[in-house]
Amino acid sequence: MLGAAITTAAVAGAGLLINRLADYREAEAEARYPPEGQLLDVGGCHVHAYLAGDDGTAKPDLVLLHGASGSLRDFTFSLIPALSPRYRVLALDRPGLGWTARTQAHFSSPWTTRAESPAEQAAVLSAAAASLGITRPIVLGHSYGGAVALAWALAQPDRVASLVVLSGVSNPWPGGLGPLYTVLGTYLGGALLPPLITAAKPYHRLNATLHSIFTPDPVPQGYARHIGAGLTLRRDSFRANARQLTTLRPHIVEMSRHYASLPMPVEIVHGTADTVVPAHIHAHVLARQLPDAKLTELPGIGHMPHHACPDAVIDAIDRAQTRAQAAGRLPKA
Repeated sequence: MLGAAITTAAVAGAGLLINRLADYREAEAEARYPPEGQLLDVGGCHVHAYLAGDDGTAKPDLVLLHGASGSLRDFTFSLIPALSPRYRVLALDRPGLGWTARTQAHFSSPWTTRAESPAEQAAVLSAAAASLGITRPIVLGHSYGGAVALAWALAQPDRVASLVVLSGVSNPWPGGLGPLYTVLGTYLGGALLPPLITAAKPYHRLNATLHSIFTPDPVPQGYARHIGAGLTLRRDSFRANARQLTTLRPHIVEMSRHYASLPMPVEIVHGTADTVVPAHIHAHVLARQLPDAKLTELPGIGHMPHHACPDAVIDAIDRAQTRAQAAGRLPKA
């Protein structure tokens, strides 16, 4: 009995120590990477929005949606400065990531495996955009953000001028997501593993992960410092990201049945060397499913073309604008 009590006390003490260290790591990350934009109240959910290019001149509206394990800082690094002279650009943190809250309080419980669907994310993010007067934008989604962009278009086909699906998740994939996400997808793993990772602050591992995401392209100089990986390592953000990934596939299966109904022009941009979201599973299939799609493949480019090949991505955005104007979905300049 005494031995069991000592063991229980030791485990409880270790858990308390880990969570206190995790508290410190999170406070450190939040102090170093505060919100770059404004926090909007959308039905009680605060949404982090970064607006650029709003200089009083008439410009097309462009919304940017980031991928998994990230935040809108992925776009403020270099893409938004290149776009804002010609577009009013709105970048949004997806629910649970960066500085945007979960859409429902119970999603933050350590013991749930539920997460926001792409449609639920699109609903709150489109409402955030509308609160800023952006009601008929070009919507660009990168990686997981591609699924959210497609969900936005499916829910509001008459309020999306055109789409740019950039290395986007769009179709069901074979196999699983790997052992880490298998564990995180369980009640126990999702509750116990994130505090250990947050407390450990495995930045050496994060650098290796960044290289694997960018491969075969180099990670841009200064990107790792700018992106604020410590924000993703916060316990709630880590859980949100993991749960959104582990629950994504059934939503993609259902969404993919309805892509043929999308009326807007769609630009699909994908690197041929992307091993994170392979083009033959996603981009090639999506191009056949959509009635008005143009696929641009970037030879030898990996999962981050907006950093490795930004001119090609900007060209696709410009084409999305021109095609939307030709279709009467955007006013002509």
